[in-house]
Parts: sequence; structure tokens; C-alpha cells
Amino acid sequence: MSDSHRDLIAWQKAMALVTEIYRATEGFPSREMYGLTRQVREAAVSVPSNIAEGKGRQTKRDYLQFLYRARGSLLEVETQLEVGRNLGYLEESRFGVLFNQAAEAGRILNGLITNVRRQIDDGGR
Repeated sequence: MSDSHRDLIAWQKAMALVTEIYRATEGFPSREMYGLTRQVREAAVSVPSNIAEGKGRQTKRDYLQFLYRARGSLLEVETQLEVGRNLGYLEESRFGVLFNQAAEAGRILNGLITNVRRQIDDGGR
């Protein structure tokens, strides 16, 4: 297991997604600054934040709980991106790129969850 959360591909992918979410939401209407813009940005930031916080916890069970929170936040991001597309705030092509980026981050995060869960099942704390 790596020493730093920064070494985790799941964290790196989530950080890249946050950057792209911020760029994409700059084009949202100003009336959404405290609505959808804020929500999707907060959910996006929550993904790498929970991965990092979990990595810093004392036990693998705690780590796993934070990874589950990260996955929940990622699903929020996907949902909020769909809302943005449905309202015409995101062009279909931009939505597709962001949604695919979120899906890739999700696949990697799910792999990390499986790995940590397996470590727990094998007797790790």
C-alpha cells in the first residue's frame, strides 16, 4: 500500500475530475452560483477529499467507510451533471467527456474499495 493518498490513482483521477468540473461550471448561469454550481463543485471536491481522509485513518475499516462516502459523492456528481445537461447548461459533448471521466474515476475507486475490503476480510484491521 502506498504511503500517500497522492499516490492513489483513484485520488489522482478524482482530482482531475474536480478541475474539469470547476472549468465546466464556470459557464453555468450566474443565478446557479448558489444552486447547482455550488452543489456539483462540493460533491466533486468531496470525492478526493474523502479518499485522502480515509487514507489517513488508523484502520482499514475506517478507510473503507470514507471510500464509500467518496463513491456516494461521485454518484452525486454524475446526477448533477445530468441535471446540468438537461437544463442546457452543459453541451452534450462536454457532458459526455465529464460523465466518462466520472465513470472512469468510479471504476478505479470501486477497484480500490474491493482491494481494501479484501484486506479486511483477510484479517487486516
